[in-house]
Amino acid sequence: MFNEIDFDKLQLDMPAPENDTQRQYYYIAKCREGLKELELGETPIRTFCLTTFGCQMNEKQSEVVAGTLEAMGLVREESENADVILFNTCTVRENANLKVYGRLGYLQSIKKKRPNMKIIMFGCMMQEEHVVQKIKKDYPFVDLVFGTHNIFKFAELFYEMLHAAGQIVDIWEGSDQIIEELPTERNFSFKSGVNIMFGCNNFCSYCIVPYVRGRERSREPEAIVKEIENLVQDGVTEVMLLGQNVNSYGKNLENPVSFAKLLEMVEQVEGIKRIRFMTSHPKDLSDELIEYMATSKKVCHHLHLPMQSGSSRLLKIMNRRYDKEKYLGLVEKIRKAIPDISLTTDIIVGFPGETEEDFLETMDVVDKAGFDTAFTFIYSKRSGTPAAKMEEQVPEDVVKDRFQRLLKLVQDRGRERSSRFEGSVQEVLVETESKDKGVFTGRTAYNLLVHFEGTDDMLGKYLKVRLDTCKGFYYLGSIVEE
Repeated sequence: MFNEIDFDKLQLDMPAPENDTQRQYYYIAKCREGLKELELGETPIRTFCLTTFGCQMNEKQSEVVAGTLEAMGLVREESENADVILFNTCTVRENANLKVYGRLGYLQSIKKKRPNMKIIMFGCMMQEEHVVQKIKKDYPFVDLVFGTHNIFKFAELFYEMLHAAGQIVDIWEGSDQIIEELPTERNFSFKSGVNIMFGCNNFCSYCIVPYVRGRERSREPEAIVKEIENLVQDGVTEVMLLGQNVNSYGKNLENPVSFAKLLEMVEQVEGIKRIRFMTSHPKDLSDELIEYMATSKKVCHHLHLPMQSGSSRLLKIMNRRYDKEKYLGLVEKIRKAIPDISLTTDIIVGFPGETEEDFLETMDVVDKAGFDTAFTFIYSKRSGTPAAKMEEQVPEDVVKDRFQRLLKLVQDRGRERSSRFEGSVQEVLVETESKDKGVFTGRTAYNLLVHFEGTDDMLGKYLKVRLDTCKGFYYLGSIVEE
C-alpha cells in the first residue's frame, strides 16, 4: 500500500480518515507540507538520528519509525547533530535506562544552543510510569514521549509535536490493535525481520516485558505471508519471524493457526531462501514444530531456546514452567530429530536466592546440552517485577565469580561444538563489510558468523565458503570458486 501512495495528491483540506493506516498516511502528507514550510524559514528540519536499544523487536519497530520519517522527506544521519533525535528505548536491564538518561543529559546542553532541535523518546522504557514522571520533571526539553502500543500513530504524534508549544506525552496502557502496511526503511536490502505477534503472556518473575508490551496478539497468517511476498519483490531472500514467544503464535486468533503451520505457509512463498525465527519458549516447543524443522528445506537448523537456569528450584521461582529434566529431555528430542541443529540459549546468573548448588546445576546443563553459544547475563533487578521484591539478593562478588566461571565453560563448550564445521564448505549469506577494507562477514544456516576476503558485489549473495579456522563463536574462511 505504501508504494502506491502519492502524498502530493492526498486531500489535506479534508478531515483525517478514520482508518488507522490511511490516517497515518494523511499525517505523513501533512508533515511533508509542514516541513516544506519550515524549509523556507530560519529553522528548517531536514535530518534525523535514530538510536535503538534492545531486541530485534525494537529494531523492527525502529524501521517503521525511520520509514515514516523518510516518507516525510527527512534524511537519516548517524550524528546527533541532526535536527530530530530519537531514542527507541529498552527497559529489560537497569543499565539500558542509565544509558538513555546519560544521552539526555548530553543532549540538554546541545539543545540550549539549538532550541529548535526536536528530541523524541519512545519504546519499552516509556511504558514505566516512574520513567515518564522523571522525564517530565528532569527532562522537560524532550519534545515527544510515547510507548510501545501506539508506535503506529507516530506520524500523527509527529505532526502534533511540530505544532505544539510544550512536551507531548502519549502513553497507552495497552492495545489490541495491529496496524498493517506502514512505511518501513529496512536495515538490509536482502534480509528482514517480520513481526508475527506482539506482547507476552508468560510473566516470568524477573521480566518486565509483559508489563510494557502487553498481552500476546498474533497477526493473521495471510497478512504475514503478504508482507513477506512484498519483501521478496523488493529483493529479500531471508526472513526472521519475530515474537516474544513464537511457539505460542496463533493461539489467540479467531481461527487458531500453529507456528509450525505458519512456517509451512511462509516456506511456500517463492523467492524466500532462508527462514529464521526467535524467540522460542521451551514450555511451548511442540513436536509438530520439531518435525517440521527436520523436514523443511528453508527453515534454518538453528534454534534459540532460552534456559535461564539449570536449577529446577529456581526455574519454578522464575515461573518458567519447566524443570531441568524437561529442558534436557527437549534438547535430546531436538537433537534426535535434527542431528546437525545449532542450539543457543540465554542464562541468568545471580537470580535472587541462587545458591552454589543451583549454580552448579546450571553448569551441568551447559556441560550436557552442547550449546553453540550461550548469552549470559547478570541478574538485573527490574522494579515492577516479582523478583525485584525477593529477599536473598546474591552478593555482587559472588555473582561476578559465578559469571566468570560460567562464561569460561560456555566459551570452552561452544568452541568445541562450533569447531565441528571446521574444514567444511558452507553456504553463507554475505551481510556486511567489516572495518577492515575487503574483509566481509556472512552467516551460515547454523547462524555461525564467518569472516573472509571479498568484494562489494558479494553483499546479499549466497556463496560457498570453506570454514578454515574456528575462532570459537566465529570462523575465518575463504570463498570456494564454483
